[in-house]
Amino acid sequence: MKKRDIKILLVDDEPDILEIVGYNLSNEGYQVITAKNGAEGVSKARKEQPHLIILDVMMPEMDGIEACEQIRKMPDLQETVVTFLTARGEDYSQVAGFDAGADDYITKPIKPKVLVSKVKALLRRFKEGGESADKVVKVGDITIDRDEYKIIQNGEEIILPRKEFELLSLLASRPGKVFKREEILDKVWGNEVVVGGRTIDVHIRKLREKIGDDHFKTVKGVGYKFVL
Repeated sequence: MKKRDIKILLVDDEPDILEIVGYNLSNEGYQVITAKNGAEGVSKARKEQPHLIILDVMMPEMDGIEACEQIRKMPDLQETVVTFLTARGEDYSQVAGFDAGADDYITKPIKPKVLVSKVKALLRRFKEGGESADKVVKVGDITIDRDEYKIIQNGEEIILPRKEFELLSLLASRPGKVFKREEILDKVWGNEVVVGGRTIDVHIRKLREKIGDDHFKTVKGVGYKFVL
């Protein structure tokens, strides 16, 4: 996929951010669509179906957390990468973002060149996800359809955000194997993008809520494993 075919939706209520970030991404050759609040962002996401969405958290009409939650409910946007770009760096804000289904969290201020590098890394995830093998893997009571990005457990379909799906797919690929935190970050998030230390923990907690606590075991000081 060429850069000119890639759509990036930038949602922020600060005109300067829309102008500066939009300019730098457009200058890289990407199609940039902008929205000035969460409600407009959700509407344009539905219409444009972008490959990457960059969301501010604090916005009028609808904040970024709620916008992300609504976007993640859209079947056509399950593979879209969503990241927050915000000045809020508090842990609770990051946790709320990941809970809403975000793939990453970038804090302001950030130099344009660094932002462009992060965007390239995020889009690399999209391409890798799109090229994933069309395999259906059955592990215990769980069926993982990597081609359609869906989970079936005991006959019921479970829709997971992209990163939760990839984390489950990784852990379930080798039941009983302890995956170190560094390996999980590298294979699920990519070592080009720096994510918070609590990222894995938040996603494991969400998987426990949706799939079942018994399937995920913490190996203190090492990482996590999937058990049958």
